[in-house]
Amino acid sequence: MVGDDPRNPFKNHRNTVFYNTYRPSGRTRTPTRRPQGSGYGTRYFHNGLPDLVPDPYYIQAATYIQRLQMYALRCAAEENCLARSAYRPGVRDIDYRVLLRFPQRVKNQGTADFLPLKPRHQWEWHSCHQHYHSMDAFSNYDLLDVSTGRKVAEGHKASFCLEDTSCDPGFRRRYACTAHTQGLGPGCYDTYHANIDCQWIDITDVPPGNYILKVTVNPNFQVPESDFSNNVVRCDIRYTGSYVQTRNCRITGN
Repeated sequence: MVGDDPRNPFKNHRNTVFYNTYRPSGRTRTPTRRPQGSGYGTRYFHNGLPDLVPDPYYIQAATYIQRLQMYALRCAAEENCLARSAYRPGVRDIDYRVLLRFPQRVKNQGTADFLPLKPRHQWEWHSCHQHYHSMDAFSNYDLLDVSTGRKVAEGHKASFCLEDTSCDPGFRRRYACTAHTQGLGPGCYDTYHANIDCQWIDITDVPPGNYILKVTVNPNFQVPESDFSNNVVRCDIRYTGSYVQTRNCRITGN
């Protein structure tokens, strides 16, 4: 049936059963379907430029450690969302990975739509998660050594789908995570909850200590913005080996 077709361009699929979500205990669950909001369309805002701003408080409020076995991470492994050690010969389905999970919410506070650089016919269909990805790099996640600034782990987000998850009063949601239209309109937010696939950094090989979590949106400056000085969030992370303490999340210049 057309209504059940995951390739239907008018349906939102990021939070469907095809996109794995996890409880903090590690058990997968079927997420609640979010109905498509009114106002989706193809009327674009072109007056000026977009301006993406990540929300530091959103990240700080819900960062946690989760341990999952490899058999529950098959889709994520296909999208290269795990550390290199997860792909070594001899890794078993019952082996555990340690994940630093955190949410992300990005607002377009500019005056124009943030649109994918790729034309629609070049968007990639990911069969495991059953949706199209329109950008190669919308956001980078890095874990840095607090003393040296050296990168000790990274969250490899191969690509993204973009949508208006919610909007401020007076703005309407017009973009969805579909094959038909993706983007982020002015006054709207693209939100990734901490429990969806790849919304993490694999820290299996990272020893306990103090670190910096660095989140960068539009990291390669592929899409022009009116202001690139507000694209980075840094958080102080204390990892004990069992849990994390996250504090002082703030927007920084780089």
